[in-house]
Amino acid sequence: MDSVAHRLSVGGAGAALELRGVTRLFGALAALTDVTLTVRPGERRAVLGSNGAGKTTLFNCITGDFPPTSGTIRFFGEDVTHFPPFERIRRGLRRTYQISALFPGLTVLDNVYLACCGVSPRRFSPFRPRSNDALVQAAEDLVEAVHLAAVRGRRVAELAHGQQRQLEIALALAGAPRFILFDEPAAGLSPTERRELVDILTTLPSHIGYIIIEHDMDVALRVVESVTMMHNGRIFKEGPPADIESDPEVQELYLGGGHG
Repeated sequence: MDSVAHRLSVGGAGAALELRGVTRLFGALAALTDVTLTVRPGERRAVLGSNGAGKTTLFNCITGDFPPTSGTIRFFGEDVTHFPPFERIRRGLRRTYQISALFPGLTVLDNVYLACCGVSPRRFSPFRPRSNDALVQAAEDLVEAVHLAAVRGRRVAELAHGQQRQLEIALALAGAPRFILFDEPAAGLSPTERRELVDILTTLPSHIGYIIIEHDMDVALRVVESVTMMHNGRIFKEGPPADIESDPEVQELYLGGGHG
């Protein structure tokens, strides 16, 4: 049995991501309480909820930035609960952040190339890469995938906000990830930029699953097949987008409905 098949056969019943009883305390404050969640390989899911619902803390637990106080996290069957972030990255987990983490003085292509180097076994070389370098070609392909080929040579500081968010997706795609956590990728985007984002997310390779945290319900519900609603650090409701959008309790809690 090869290593991938072995990981899929161990625990989690083939789940890409599995959380069991995850709780995260900050002193006496419970930011997450007994969160249990299973996401299949290739599944696209939204995690929604008002500010303070625990969404970002959930991501921090999954990535290892703030490991859970209790509970377990498995990634493709492997228990990663106590793994540092870089070990999770090595196993194919990626994340974007609300605040950009780009190199503004470098070009679009250079930013993506550095991301590819960072997750490559070869890592960094003191020599300038040739145009036919495999990582340069990988970077070119990612720039194309996020619709930035026309500005590939432009400095990041000169890009529009929406283009910077597209670039962040390219960085998350470096190194053939298996699963991505998108942290409010539509924040601050214009209607045109949001349409571009939806197109990029819906055309990602089908084997790459993701969870998206997003305040823009219109964006979130168009790019996922399942939704998890959170409230006060707990899972409140789960279901397909149409059911969540029409649910009276969700409308009351999150959409502001029923206040006539």
